[in-house]
Amino acid sequence: MAGLAPEGSMFDGRQYDQKMDELLQSDGQEFFTSYDEVYDTFDAMGLLENLLKGIYAYGFEKPSAIQQRGIVPFCKGLDVIQQAQSGTGKTATFCSGILQQLDYDVVQCQALVLAPTRDLAQQIEKVMRALGDYLGVKVHACVGGTIAREDQRILQSGVHVVVGTPGRVFDMLRRQSLRPDYIKMFVLDEADEMLSRGFKDQIYDIFQLLPTRVQVGVFSATMPPEALEITRKFMNRPVRILVKRDELTLEGIKQFYVNVEKEEWKLETLCDLYETCNHPECHFREYKAKG
Repeated sequence: MAGLAPEGSMFDGRQYDQKMDELLQSDGQEFFTSYDEVYDTFDAMGLLENLLKGIYAYGFEKPSAIQQRGIVPFCKGLDVIQQAQSGTGKTATFCSGILQQLDYDVVQCQALVLAPTRDLAQQIEKVMRALGDYLGVKVHACVGGTIAREDQRILQSGVHVVVGTPGRVFDMLRRQSLRPDYIKMFVLDEADEMLSRGFKDQIYDIFQLLPTRVQVGVFSATMPPEALEITRKFMNRPVRILVKRDELTLEGIKQFYVNVEKEEWKLETLCDLYETCNHPECHFREYKAKG
């Protein structure tokens, strides 16, 4: 991998290879670590009491398939690759793993989460804040389209977790407003989409600035060659968790539908639902029968 830095990037191939040599095991060893334990309840996972309070207050009742397999290995400090579609509970999986491991007496950035879009980063921030409500977690989203000085002010005041898009996060690292010294967890959410958007070099640049022994979590719906390359370069014998499609359920999510007979009643019914639902998310779908 050693070579010239890509144009417009601070990526140094030789330094990068040196860091990878420190992380990867010797040749001939299996790259993935097996981990087969499944936890049917959140209570069985050994989570902090105040984290459990946040999980249940958020509305979770029973862990999804990906949560049953993925929360505990992340909590144990293992590198984790989780291949799962959106809507399977993967965000709460890595948020729970991060919240379990933070030292709340140290108000320094200890976990860095990268997301491909501003909306997703802000959504992750909200989930992290909600699940960590009883823990006193301090979270900040560093995303484009906002005032950089405000990011600098908040980061310098102290946060436990930073969630952001690669461009803005790298900018904050470059300005030394975000200090990497205490970062011990690094998560790539929707890694395949980040790579498709051309963030590969920025991800490498960011990783190069992190401490050598950082825990890495990669979450992706698909595993294209570039994503596999990242896992092999960044990760130390990761646990791979793949949930089959027939195991993906909506357990713990309450569902119902309202049959609206007349078109003119739909808006009023929708407004009534908004007033009565207090859950973080509601999904509405309209079906039209055509002859």
